[in-house]
Amino acid sequence: MLTVIRKVTLSRFLELLTSSSLLRARTVAAGMTSTGSQDYDQKVVPKNEVIRFIEDCMCKAGTTKEDAYAVGHHLMIADYRGHFSHGMNRMHMYVKDIEHRITDPTARPQIVTDFQAIALVDGKNALGQVIGKYCMEKAIEKAKKFGIGMVAARGSNHYGICAYYTMMAMEQGLIGFTCTNTSPLMAPTRSMKSALGTNPLSLGMAACNGDEFVLDMATTAVALGKIELAIRKNENIPEGWALGPDGKVTCNSEEAFKTSLLMPLGGDEHSSGYKGYGLGLMVEILCGILSGSFFGPNIRPWKSGDKVANLGQCFMAINPEAFADGSKERLTILLKQLRDLPTSDGKTVLIAGDPERRHMEKVDMEGGMTYHPNQLKASEEFAKHMGVQPMKLVPKSV
Repeated sequence: MLTVIRKVTLSRFLELLTSSSLLRARTVAAGMTSTGSQDYDQKVVPKNEVIRFIEDCMCKAGTTKEDAYAVGHHLMIADYRGHFSHGMNRMHMYVKDIEHRITDPTARPQIVTDFQAIALVDGKNALGQVIGKYCMEKAIEKAKKFGIGMVAARGSNHYGICAYYTMMAMEQGLIGFTCTNTSPLMAPTRSMKSALGTNPLSLGMAACNGDEFVLDMATTAVALGKIELAIRKNENIPEGWALGPDGKVTCNSEEAFKTSLLMPLGGDEHSSGYKGYGLGLMVEILCGILSGSFFGPNIRPWKSGDKVANLGQCFMAINPEAFADGSKERLTILLKQLRDLPTSDGKTVLIAGDPERRHMEKVDMEGGMTYHPNQLKASEEFAKHMGVQPMKLVPKSV
């Protein structure tokens, strides 16, 4: 039976999450000194404990244990890879949507069309991670049989980091691809109104000796969270990130957040922002148009919770062995050639996925995740109101 969470609980949790410098979590995790409580300075949360805490909270909200684990594991991986904006702090949003009956915590995705290498899935308004996992597993199954598998989904919700699903395919020796539409935040080139989402996409392929390419990117110039961070630091934002209410490029972070008109990847038209707009529209075709979900400006606004999301998503798995032999070896050579290129500042050329791997190495070395004190305080209070055991912190290993 669904446990109804008091609105004051979620409001207080949101206040704690956003009231200070939670958005600096990624920076803090990268090594900067925390300004929070000294009690948390040398403490971390083991990965399994993060999963346990999220799993307990989601079960209390009304999900099955299996689905709660799927969400918990996904959010832990996001934090593990350094993407704190899409990790544990997203849990409160999922619980809130369940409480408001906007997401069905026990729904199961259903196949609408299943033909050879393709399938269409109706997510039935289930949790996004549950739908995403189901769809990528189906795409993987088809790729092993046909060489390629493609699944489009509708009736979905926020499904976390895209890379999680591409890595599912990579673990099976396949190339993975996924993309999703989102609430409208992008102002298409020449427009002064948002009509497309950040519409992220991911493609990943494993190379030899544990090396890999894992691209995970939005098609907007920046995420809205980075504008929030600039406000916290009382800083202007770079030109090319966002538009003001007059439809002109703005560097005022507060004005940019209020209008929430993100520019496409590339910025304005003269700096090739139309390419980011084109990529965003490409994602929309693969997700909203193909699946029959809501699309473009018809998706609910990000700050609104008055109707179901009905997001569209696309999942692909490709068997490289169905093509020319030696693809992994060629990718290994290419990645090494790129990293070995000379640079002007002495820094190493990076491959998509390298920063995440470094962050994971740091987490493993320290014995757990380093969260900002505000995140830990918010989680403690949320645990109390949800009636679950709070996360257990342990001393850093180094």
